[in-house]
Parts: sequence; C-alpha cells; structure tokens
Amino acid sequence: MTKILAIVGSLRRESYNLQLAQAAQTYLNGKAELEIADIHDIPLFNQDIETPAPAAVAALRQKVKEADGVWFFSPEYNHQITGVLKNTLDWLSRPISSTEPQVLAGKPAALSGTGLGIDGTIPMQDMLASLLSFLNMNIMNSSRLTIPSIWQQAEGSKLKLKDSQKSLEKQADAFLAFLNK
Repeated sequence: MTKILAIVGSLRRESYNLQLAQAAQTYLNGKAELEIADIHDIPLFNQDIETPAPAAVAALRQKVKEADGVWFFSPEYNHQITGVLKNTLDWLSRPISSTEPQVLAGKPAALSGTGLGIDGTIPMQDMLASLLSFLNMNIMNSSRLTIPSIWQQAEGSKLKLKDSQKSLEKQADAFLAFLNK
C-alpha cells in the first residue's frame, strides 16, 4: 500500500492544518496509509548537535525514507513558511552522514494549507515550493489546496469542512496518481 508522510507546519494541539491532515487521513483510509509525523520534539537546528542526529530527527528521517511521498499541511505566518516547518526542513535537508545524502531529494511532495486570511496560504506555498524545489523534491504543482478564511468552515476550534472537502479529496486522489506514475 502507498505510504504518505504528512508534515504539519504547526504545533498547536487543535491546529486547523492538523485537522486538515486528519481529514485527508480519513479519506485515504483503505486507499493509502497516511501517517502524520510528530515534530514536537525536533530541536532548533544547531550544527553543534547535528551529528549524531537527535533521536527525534533520526526517527523523522527514517519515516521520510520509508514514505512514498510527503504531504505538507501548513498555515502561513506573516505570509511566510512557519518557523517550525522551516526548522524541520533544515534538519531534513542535511546529509545523514558522509555516505548517506539528505532524505528529501527526489521524494514526491504535495502542498496544502489553510488559514484565517483571505489568501489561504498561497504566499507560503509559493515559498515552500521554491524551497522544496531547491531541496530537489518532486513537487506536485498541478493540484495544491489552499483554504482561505477557515473560520467559515469551523465550529469553534473544530474543523468542519464544507465545500473544501471535495477539494481535499480531489487533491488526495491527484497525489495518489502522482505517486503511482
């Protein structure tokens, strides 16, 4: 079965982007295995502790290696990539050892995000796509998901996708097709 690793660019317990990843996980049940990575214990990148990699970093690298693709779900902060996502990518972009390269190169990637603003996460996704391209990931650009004004699809802190559910399903199906080419 196809294995997808979801990386959420927010540490908030009830993050809308985490809930979006969980909705994708539910939709893909039986079609693919989608695991949501836990990045809470990833330390700030620091070359002084790069080798050997901290346990949380080593575990995440292994999950990326085992996945057929990586699906990013992230808000944007000030029209930028979130600090926690950038830090995670900084760790993943480093070679594992002198004989083993970084784990992102050639890995297929999909981008999704939701936020409170009217532009969804378009500025952040454009920057993320640029960064992932620099890291030599294979980005599915033809089907990105940006959900603006997420408060319109939430009841309090709980995400209740309405019209966007179909868009999420369309992106999930497109990513599966992208992975199975």
